[in-house]
Amino acid sequence: MRGVSGPASVADGDSLSVSGIRVRLFGIDAPELAQNCYDGETVVACGEMAKAQLQAMIGSSQVSCSGKSTDSFGRMVAVCRIGNLDLGLAMVEAGWATAYRNYSDVYVPAETRARALRTGLWQWTFQPPEDFRSAQETREAPSSANRVPHQRQAGPVRRWERDAQCLIKGNRNRKGEWIYHLPGMPYYDATRAEEYFCTEADARAAGYRRAIVR
Repeated sequence: MRGVSGPASVADGDSLSVSGIRVRLFGIDAPELAQNCYDGETVVACGEMAKAQLQAMIGSSQVSCSGKSTDSFGRMVAVCRIGNLDLGLAMVEAGWATAYRNYSDVYVPAETRARALRTGLWQWTFQPPEDFRSAQETREAPSSANRVPHQRQAGPVRRWERDAQCLIKGNRNRKGEWIYHLPGMPYYDATRAEEYFCTEADARAAGYRRAIVR
């Protein structure tokens, strides 16, 4: 995969343009530009603040990026550095981005340290950026043939989450079926998720049914 280097302009806390090439920082997920965090009842513009943090790190320095892949928006997914400073690592260590576990665990130790110190985002309450994006998307309603009626569960509801990230995978297969997979199910690791849920009730309410395990 090619790389790029040169002056950079920042779009948000995990994406930038380097010499005119759009780049998404590998392995991290920062709040979206329009995303807010919450300090009790106080709204904090943490998406804007994450962008400002990345911009401050870069300043007028030259950025060098080593490409790993291309995302669905046509951006280069890359590890970017200023000298020996890994910008992705620096953002996670400062608490202004989370480790993007769907793609890599390399920055998880840095996130753990930031959470323990309550730096950056971790001093407030916030929605994982991936969940925020999903909530903003206009969901296509499932057809009546595939819609699964919501069933009320008795007793405590089990939540499937780790490190504030929902783990139930919702997938729409080639037959048009809306199916969700729980961690530990046979095809969970191989399943590409269109949406993530924390409870089975949430998945069913969105129109998915539980995968059949044989």
